Amino acid sequence: MQELSVTQQRLINNYNKGTFQTISAEVVNEYPLTIHVNDEEFATIVCSPDNLSELIIGFLASEGMIRSYPEVKALSIDKAKGIAYVDLHQRSSIDPALFSKRRISSCCGKSRQSFYFQSDAMTTKPLHADMLIHPVQCMRNMETLRRLSYVHRATGGVHNAALFSQENIIVQFSDIGRHNAMDKIYGRCLQQHIETHHTIIAISGRISSEMVVKAVRIGSPILLSKSAPTGLALDLANELGLTTVGFIRNGSFNVYTHPGRINDTLPFPVNP
Repeated sequence: MQELSVTQQRLINNYNKGTFQTISAEVVNEYPLTIHVNDEEFATIVCSPDNLSELIIGFLASEGMIRSYPEVKALSIDKAKGIAYVDLHQRSSIDPALFSKRRISSCCGKSRQSFYFQSDAMTTKPLHADMLIHPVQCMRNMETLRRLSYVHRATGGVHNAALFSQENIIVQFSDIGRHNAMDKIYGRCLQQHIETHHTIIAISGRISSEMVVKAVRIGSPILLSKSAPTGLALDLANELGLTTVGFIRNGSFNVYTHPGRINDTLPFPVNP
């Protein structure tokens, strides 16, 4: 089968300065992926068709179905049919009745649950990391994320997320769904046993309650965004020990929760 493409070319009518012209435009692809866990349909995710194994592992972990990569016995993906088959060594300790079989669209609104599933409350533990960073690092990380957002610049149709250490970028993903981009980070961390307790996550979209929960699940104590948070997200971030930084633009930003981790008395960072 031909490799799935994240984008496609379309001929469109472009109106500019009073005239129409036919041009070729690059648009993102939406790919529905249905995940079966131990022969039972679990969820259908609408996503960008790349890094699917990371997405699946991260999604199952963020939903509380697994806690570590070795719990996965087998994973196979039928890309032509859009079906992933996951076998776990043991069935999840969480009652399957607490989950709802659902279709998770690429939009960032009410298609996803706006608050904890019961499984979230059972498996999300507060962060207690003593990590400190300089304010300049917040702005540099957001600029790095912007520079690496190639598909967004070409199409305007994806969200981006990146995981940073205190010195360098570790991994970056894009997806039509901002939740999916975070799940890809989580999946890669689990697959490659990446230590996350002293890392930073930067995202392109708003800080919602789900993004807070995902960041805490991943284990990163600092979440950065160029956009705004929601009130519920800040309530959860306070409760779960997450530092949230929003509106990182033009040399300024807002620290909403656990501000002690952003410290301007630290030595000025010299890394580019």
